Amino acid sequence: MGLLEDVSDAVTQQVSQHGLGIVLAGGFVAFLVLTVVLNVLQQILLKNSNEPPMVFHWLPIIGNTIKYGMDPYGFFQKCRAKHGDIFTFILLGKKTTVYLGIKGNDFILNGKHKDVNAEEIYTVLTTPVFGSDVVYDCPNAKLMEQKKFMKIGLSSEAFRSYVPIIQGEVENFIKRSPTFKGPKGTADIVAAMSEITIYTASHSLQGKEVRDRFDEQLASLYHDLDMGFSPINFMLHWAPLPHNRARDYAQKTVAGIYMDVIKARRAGAGEEKQDIMWQLMKSTYKDGTQVPDKEIAHMMIALLMAGQHSSSSSASWVMLRLAARTDIMEELYQEQLEVLGTDLPDLAYEDLAKLTKHQSVLKEVLRLHTPIHSILRKVTSVMSVPGTKYAIPTSHTLLASPGCTSRDEEFFPNPLYWDPHRWEAGSGGVLGNDNIKEENFDYGYGMISKGASSPYLPFGAGRHRCIGEQFANVQLITIMAVMVRTFKVQNSDGSKEVIGTDYKSLFTRPLSPAMVEWTRREKS
Repeated sequence: MGLLEDVSDAVTQQVSQHGLGIVLAGGFVAFLVLTVVLNVLQQILLKNSNEPPMVFHWLPIIGNTIKYGMDPYGFFQKCRAKHGDIFTFILLGKKTTVYLGIKGNDFILNGKHKDVNAEEIYTVLTTPVFGSDVVYDCPNAKLMEQKKFMKIGLSSEAFRSYVPIIQGEVENFIKRSPTFKGPKGTADIVAAMSEITIYTASHSLQGKEVRDRFDEQLASLYHDLDMGFSPINFMLHWAPLPHNRARDYAQKTVAGIYMDVIKARRAGAGEEKQDIMWQLMKSTYKDGTQVPDKEIAHMMIALLMAGQHSSSSSASWVMLRLAARTDIMEELYQEQLEVLGTDLPDLAYEDLAKLTKHQSVLKEVLRLHTPIHSILRKVTSVMSVPGTKYAIPTSHTLLASPGCTSRDEEFFPNPLYWDPHRWEAGSGGVLGNDNIKEENFDYGYGMISKGASSPYLPFGAGRHRCIGEQFANVQLITIMAVMVRTFKVQNSDGSKEVIGTDYKSLFTRPLSPAMVEWTRREKS
């Protein structure tokens, strides 16, 4: 009897546990259903006619995050077709109001600092990566001074010295890279361009001492810093996740390397260079305080990280587009022969403006592959939208998408077709430019174009417009010219198709790996 009783008790206990599991599972399902129902009812019954229309979503918090994250431009276009240029969607639990088009870019990117700011949005990403007291971890007035210091170091005189450095780095990379051994082969062009851009930027902007330290270890540290920009860190930047621990270690290590270089420069009697590190080392704030070495080190991280993301992705898109359009690549090669001479001498800064077809290729790449698809701003005071009944409350985040405007048929006929020739005078490929009046303004770091009326804003607009625009042009045109005179590239299947876009990060990068076939040109 004892055995039977034990068996009976065990069975009863299992049944009870099973029943409890069913009850708990049922309770969770009921809670989920109730949450969904309440969320839907809230959208239907609690509409505010003074706020932009809400994009429908089933789940709270998650909202439209997944659809937006998979294809931002496709998501924007669908919402635009239904709601117009202004609408609100739920992004990671935040009400995010999108305002598309030229008026939207102007409203958001040229908004007054008392109404919108970028600091509250991006500091959770940038401060752990760059370090304290720079970029968004300081008052806006101080940031404008920092941008002024760096902008002074981006002069025409400096660019003249950068071009041979950039050319030399590209050529040296090709010589030593096992990927480019022999007369022909295949290459992951995304990986190659990532290395090339970090070498060229570090050497030209920060000096040979820094470039010489870019061995595999430092490149790995920069990769760990890069992981700090993962979208998940908008919410979990503080969490002790493996990629965050690696980010924090890399930040301290890289900052220490820069501090060592600065210390050695201050102790030495070497000649000053044109790079930005020297510029910062002799700069002082308006109150007379010399820029601390620690802040210089942190600005150096910011400078290289900011340029590395956009430049490496843009350089990759250039090569992928040329691989898909071998006819355009040959046009570029012929342009160099005609403009520079059949002996193809070393490039000079003044040559870059003469290579108009190269310039058109870069413009068209930046038009279709605008480096950042979404630019966010925190609303800090209620903002009325001119010409509408809408008022955007402080609980909302604003989102501008200049890349959406540069894909608009109103300004670019057949907008999704990649055609560098559209930038040629009289081609009819770019509409409305004749009516655009550029307005300049000084936000505290020199006169820049506000970009209020242009449908083409790959470098943003307003007070946070990228100050590295001219350097990016110098860097990317030089890299393109060297690659074109060295190789013929094409898709392995001979198609004109281009690999898809990776939207998992904040930058519009090609999916990786992205393989192309290359053939070394015969020297004349």
